[in-house]
Amino acid sequence: MSPPRLYQPSLLRFLHGVNALVVVLALVSSFWVYNLYDGRLIQLPLPQTPDIIGIHGTFGVGLLVVFPLFALYSFHLGQNRLIGANTLHQLQQIDRPSGRYAFLRLVNTIMLLAATFALATGRMMKEEWLPAGNLNEIWYGLHLWAWVVMAIALGLHLFAVWRAGGTVLLRSILSWQTRKNDTPRQWWQQVQSIWKP
Repeated sequence: MSPPRLYQPSLLRFLHGVNALVVVLALVSSFWVYNLYDGRLIQLPLPQTPDIIGIHGTFGVGLLVVFPLFALYSFHLGQNRLIGANTLHQLQQIDRPSGRYAFLRLVNTIMLLAATFALATGRMMKEEWLPAGNLNEIWYGLHLWAWVVMAIALGLHLFAVWRAGGTVLLRSILSWQTRKNDTPRQWWQQVQSIWKP
């Protein structure tokens, strides 16, 4: 008997994949920035990369471009993957599949909020602060906390995906296969359906 197969919409997989890639690159480069210019709590022997702030900023701008599209999809076409009216009730049955999916929806929502927090605080940062040793700027402190929240949220997201559906769910979001009625040619129709009454 073949294992069960889940199918995720191709537009969701595309937007999720692009956002996941940019978020991971932003997280890695932000730690590199912290390691080079701050390092108060932890410091690793990473190579000195003088333009790492610019590299991190590029990933931040990239996230600023792609994240709103993913958020728009999530709050409309993908709203059943976010926290809903019955989520907190279902969380009381965390040992059941409905409770595990409720936890995943809660974590998905936290991921969106964490990314928003990171973008908002990052936009308020000035590139010259860290090279000048200004480590006590309020927006830097908030952006640092945004990195911590985002890293924890990403870990929770991976755990929640594994807990809710294991490798079957993971494979469904990483799959390249599409159905005949769900190819990139239908994406614009799917997006247009958001505004239809």
